Amino acid sequence: LLYSLFNRGRYHKIHGRCIYTVMKVQLLNTGRPSCNHVDEVWPNLFLGDLVTAHNRFVLWKMGVTHVLNAAHAKILVHCAVGVSRSASLVLAYLMINHHLPLVEAIKTVKEHRWISPNRGFLKHLRNLDVQLRQKKDC
Repeated sequence: LLYSLFNRGRYHKIHGRCIYTVMKVQLLNTGRPSCNHVDEVWPNLFLGDLVTAHNRFVLWKMGVTHVLNAAHAKILVHCAVGVSRSASLVLAYLMINHHLPLVEAIKTVKEHRWISPNRGFLKHLRNLDVQLRQKKDC
């Protein structure tokens, strides 16, 4: 079912809102809940909140040298709460740079942190997933 969510045929176009709801319930509302300010969701890639981003001691203790972007260093991506905007950015990063399909990227991050990208971000991520798969098939 999850695979078919991102291969939208005629049925999926007709029942798009229902499919979106099923995906949100089955994929995003399951997994490891996180009440942490920061979690390592991929080797050397952290997803966190504003509190962590402003705490230099915590960043130093974790070995984070840059907040958002650095080559071969630990990275913290954050927004106010660390579950929608920053999570969407991390998902896109995993899809583009590590060639993970959207479903696998979500599962990977959810093993370490609870995330809940909003509907608009999910739409963009689905479109990115389709574009990346089409590019891969060429």
